[in-house]
Amino acid sequence: MFGFKIGSLLGGGIALDLGTVNTLAAMQNRGIVMREPSAVAVTVDEKSQVVSVGMEAEIMLGRCPGGVTVSYPMRDGVVADLHMAEAMLGYCIERCIGHKPGPLGVKMVLCLPLCTTSIEQRALTEAAKNSGAREVIFMNEACAAALGAGIAYDDPYGNMVVDIGGGTTDAAVIAMGGIAAFKSIRTGGTHLDEAIAEYVCKEHGVMIGIKTAEQIKCTIGRAVVGGSEKMQIRGRSVENGLPICLVVEQGEISHAIVPVVRRIVNAVKETLAETPPELAGDLYERGIWLTGGGAKLEGLAELIVSETGVPAAVADCPEDCVVVGALKALELHNGNSEWLFDRIVAEA
Repeated sequence: MFGFKIGSLLGGGIALDLGTVNTLAAMQNRGIVMREPSAVAVTVDEKSQVVSVGMEAEIMLGRCPGGVTVSYPMRDGVVADLHMAEAMLGYCIERCIGHKPGPLGVKMVLCLPLCTTSIEQRALTEAAKNSGAREVIFMNEACAAALGAGIAYDDPYGNMVVDIGGGTTDAAVIAMGGIAAFKSIRTGGTHLDEAIAEYVCKEHGVMIGIKTAEQIKCTIGRAVVGGSEKMQIRGRSVENGLPICLVVEQGEISHAIVPVVRRIVNAVKETLAETPPELAGDLYERGIWLTGGGAKLEGLAELIVSETGVPAAVADCPEDCVVVGALKALELHNGNSEWLFDRIVAEA
């Protein structure tokens, strides 16, 4: 698993970060060409016809007319609904090339978390090929994030990347294009949102949607317990079902997400514990790069520093690192017969 020749990437293609919450696509010479929610709206009947995809589908979330439902085809980094995954992938291909793929299809580099199984890979391969991909190449999200964060693929020294996505977190120590130690857990930004929604319902008796919980996280969410900021939100009273306004405080929200944040920090610590001594020494000098949308949670980098003693920083545009790294992989066509990432990429 995760080995390939550089020649398989020649000739262009689409780099795709099919996330639990958002999907990003990039193409050679064009950069990032698509950034939309991983949402699909379908009819609730035997045919399950696709009504809309991406941004248009997410706008309908919670506002759907009868007979239509909106859901996300990916859950915790893996395919939850194959039919919807095909619709999402087909939409991505059309957005990238401007039309439906022809009989020859397109080449696709698809980024996956480290915890993805071979069965899950086969499901994604089937979905991608049914959507118009002629060739599917899998790339490890952690190493794609490393490339996107600016780490050289042939760097002989140890570098650590923690990619916190919507459904998964990958912590990996990388050297010479290979993974020396890693920990991959099915915990990410959506679990922070769910923890907030559950807390508000339990403590305040107010039901809120996941999108509202995400807004709370982005506005006053904090990895370290404490804070004095406040935010007004709207929801539905559990007691009488009527709309209600509520003010939540930063301190209580930070307390609500402690269990989820702790799982992420523990994954980092477990990865460091398995890192060879020489590479561990490199990390004290080079630090830890945080990528993915979850890396933007206030105070997370500081918490990791205090828990591990290793410097940590959030990469520039952390939510773009994975797709940017996959795009760089497409552009690495320098004629080498072997690529140093031969342990993290595989041709399906």
